[in-house]
Amino acid sequence: MPEQSAPWWRHAVIYQVYPRSWADSNGDGVGDLPGITSRLDHLVELGVDALWLSPFYPSPQADAGYDVSDYRGVDPIFGSLEDADKLLAAARERGLRVIVDLVPNHTSSEHPWFRAALAAGPGSPERARYIFRPEKPNNWKSTFGGPAWTQVADGEWYLHLFDAAQPDLNWDHPEVRAEFLDVLRFWLDRGVDGFRVDVAHGLIKQADLADWHYPAELLFAADADHPRPPMWDQDGVHEIYRDWRQVTDEYPGERVLVAEAWVEPAERLAAYVRPDEMHQAFNFEYLEASWSAGAQYSVITRSLAANAAVGAPTTWVLSNHDVVRHASRLGLPVGTPRPQGIGPDDPQPDAVLGLRRARAATLLMLALPGSAYLYQGEELGLPEDTAVPDEARQDPLFFRTGGESKGRDGCRVPVPWEADAPSYGFGPTDASWLPQPAIWAEYAVDRQRGVPGSTYELYRAALRLRAQHALGTGALGWETHTDDVLAFRNGDVYVLTNFGPDPAPVPAGLTVLLSSEPLTESGKVPQDVTVWAA
Repeated sequence: MPEQSAPWWRHAVIYQVYPRSWADSNGDGVGDLPGITSRLDHLVELGVDALWLSPFYPSPQADAGYDVSDYRGVDPIFGSLEDADKLLAAARERGLRVIVDLVPNHTSSEHPWFRAALAAGPGSPERARYIFRPEKPNNWKSTFGGPAWTQVADGEWYLHLFDAAQPDLNWDHPEVRAEFLDVLRFWLDRGVDGFRVDVAHGLIKQADLADWHYPAELLFAADADHPRPPMWDQDGVHEIYRDWRQVTDEYPGERVLVAEAWVEPAERLAAYVRPDEMHQAFNFEYLEASWSAGAQYSVITRSLAANAAVGAPTTWVLSNHDVVRHASRLGLPVGTPRPQGIGPDDPQPDAVLGLRRARAATLLMLALPGSAYLYQGEELGLPEDTAVPDEARQDPLFFRTGGESKGRDGCRVPVPWEADAPSYGFGPTDASWLPQPAIWAEYAVDRQRGVPGSTYELYRAALRLRAQHALGTGALGWETHTDDVLAFRNGDVYVLTNFGPDPAPVPAGLTVLLSSEPLTESGKVPQDVTVWAA
């Protein structure tokens, strides 16, 4: 079998852990760092290369930790710095790398800098670290709903592209730049392997803060008819990441920077992973692509070409903590715009069809060259919880839109480990910061481990074969791309996904290695199924 000798991040499979929802060690209903440490063997058994931890820093938790009040600590609900060090050491012992979240676009309104800015008043050096204006300068909306400007007691206004508890930093200020270089070094010195950079495309704003007459969306594709948004993907962000790359390159062990940049087209996104900038950038255009042969062929081809032009791998992703889980998203009619959460009164996904397509989509993604990200619980086939009661919701997106958007709570419900245990094994008690639905029992790890055909075992088999055949460092060559069927070769593996109603044949002479669902009696590939063969 071929070997994967390239730098680890070019082909790694990285598993996202959302700390409050993965494992609760003390029974308070909130996951924590000791809980994560206790479940690391699950990741080894699954076969991933690294984990990415969503924020665990001190925070008032206005936005589930993405409102950071101290970038060099651990919030007590998650544990302590000692617990973080123990987690890093335990992961290292198991051969797992650890990437941590970094949130540089904004701080918490409880951050010492922002409290000092409020106390110091207009025109002060303290306010210069944020974006304050004496008058409301434009019509920008928050991506969470409502205005992007909030007025303080002395009459000035500050910018927050997200919640009012998340004031945007002024990245034209040298103190801001110096502070984050120091934060990078703080965590690199503790042994982290890299950073996933939140809202990486938002740090620099257009200098004139011009009005914006289009939707306040993270992903807005600029073209001839639509200008680039003045708050997203400004060219000045690249200077920041070139400085950061110099810092990570000072450290041994191939430390990495990963951009959460909701940027289209693919060529603009590729600019973030030029040789002297970041290592990876999530491919959200791929995540957003509809489940059809044409859409999948187009986005895969375009992504690979754009990244190859700058010598970077493509970083594939189907689910994360901000989007409806793909086991449910793909159960909606093809072409349905990605919803911002699903509530009990919304059109419901077809659960059986959604999981069938999700398994096929996952095998398609894991066969592509480059790196891939998995979101906790997707290896169990977890669907979106569409029945979260409004009184239990916590996402500011739900509250700032007056419930118009159901928000992201449905993809953040704590994962099930043991079908018959309290909180399905999430913790030692029944406590859970979001209610777990009764159907979680059937998805629990202990109900799927060792069960042929289970989603968990499908993932394990796919990750094992992906490593054996070095698919992450391979190259894609298209064999077929029709309205119904996509087929390509990556090294010695032939991959076929059938989107159409007629079963598709596997070429003669090939042996099936893995299939997302059983083949027909005659050995053909049914609709919404992906097969690997060699």
